[in-house]
Amino acid sequence: MTEILTTTSTPSPPDFDSTRTQRPPITKMQWRALVGAGVGQFIEFYDFALYGIVSVTLAHHFFPASSATAGLLMLFATYGISFFIRPVGGMFFGYLGDRHGRRVVLTASILLIGIATGAIGLLPTVEQWGMFATIALVFCRLLQGFSAGGESVGSPAFAFEHAPEDRRGFFITITIAATALPAVFASLFVMVLQSGLSEEDFMSWGWRIPFLVAVPLSILGMWIRARTEESPAYLKMVADTDEKKSQSSPLRESFTLNGRKIFQVIMIMGFTAMGFYFLSGYFIPYVQTAGNLSGVQALAINAVAMTLYTLALPMWGILGDRIGRRRMLIGGAVAVAVTIIPAFMLVTSGNVWLALLGQVIFVLTITSYGGGCYAFFIEVFDTRTRMTSAAFSYNVGYAIFGGTAPFIGTLLVDQSGVGVAPAFYILALAIMVLLTIWLTRVPETRGLHD
Repeated sequence: MTEILTTTSTPSPPDFDSTRTQRPPITKMQWRALVGAGVGQFIEFYDFALYGIVSVTLAHHFFPASSATAGLLMLFATYGISFFIRPVGGMFFGYLGDRHGRRVVLTASILLIGIATGAIGLLPTVEQWGMFATIALVFCRLLQGFSAGGESVGSPAFAFEHAPEDRRGFFITITIAATALPAVFASLFVMVLQSGLSEEDFMSWGWRIPFLVAVPLSILGMWIRARTEESPAYLKMVADTDEKKSQSSPLRESFTLNGRKIFQVIMIMGFTAMGFYFLSGYFIPYVQTAGNLSGVQALAINAVAMTLYTLALPMWGILGDRIGRRRMLIGGAVAVAVTIIPAFMLVTSGNVWLALLGQVIFVLTITSYGGGCYAFFIEVFDTRTRMTSAAFSYNVGYAIFGGTAPFIGTLLVDQSGVGVAPAFYILALAIMVLLTIWLTRVPETRGLHD
């Protein structure tokens, strides 16, 4: 396995700050690419977030069990299954992106998830179809995961390759921040429906409305993305590629040239995946069961936390553009490790304001880590194998640590009887990430690739 290790003795990247006054303006096409990537991420992850937000309702209709906890465990197991198909989708769409262009991926992924999510809104329940209803739900969830495997890297890579070199972290974190807004929008949407409908009507048919809305949203996203151009980095790579290299395989090159980098990205992105899906897929039922708050209170608190996530992440991205990715990774992981147990104690306090404070602390620390990791996982790979390598490693990390987060959190609380038990799991992962950064000599990537 060929691997070039970059250590702390590597020459420093360009000092972007010294040329701040000479920055060229962001072009119209760069803004359009950023909007296209961000809007697509919003639509894609609105569809993906709904499953966790209406988890209690879905468990009732598709996973009947002897207790509410048992139903949620079965639902979150299926939640995790969709993440394990993401690496397959990542390799499929990554290969398409490296061989045929980034825009192909952006169109196909948003179309597929719109179909899968709209179908969930039309599914019969177990009372009508029995076990076949559960199977159909799992199939739709797998299609969502397959699609998200391409979208999750296609959009950040597209934004990165259009971005000015000294603003790559900002462009990427803006794009990633758009994955938090869907949870806010979906939470508020569901909260309005629950407030406006009787409990019986929402449980009977109201829960279907947010899923059906995914279809027109996907059509809108396809229209916006159709107005963007292929990334300059990809076009330059194609122009510079000779006939011999054009016959090579990005998939084969990814594993022969990038083995260590792939492992680093799995661990580094797995940690932020865990944090994001604790926030967006677990905290809503968690504060109801472990914190004894109402469903409306849980949705409102989570909406505030995810809005803060959306605002804070680009700010940390700007800081990452100034001081580098490695410093952000180390500082963010340490911050999470130090604050995670107090934060979870607040979240489970049973007081609305203290629960909100706990989520705010978690958001600020995990987004500070995101100010380094989201640029790192794109920058560490070169243009030729970027989408294949990044898509595979990113989605494996999300499958292992993100997809299992709600299930592990629910299981830990149920088995231990300790409300803050998930905090110890997060602390252990923070320590593992810090060891990975040190032992595998994770490089500084700011300014690494043009």
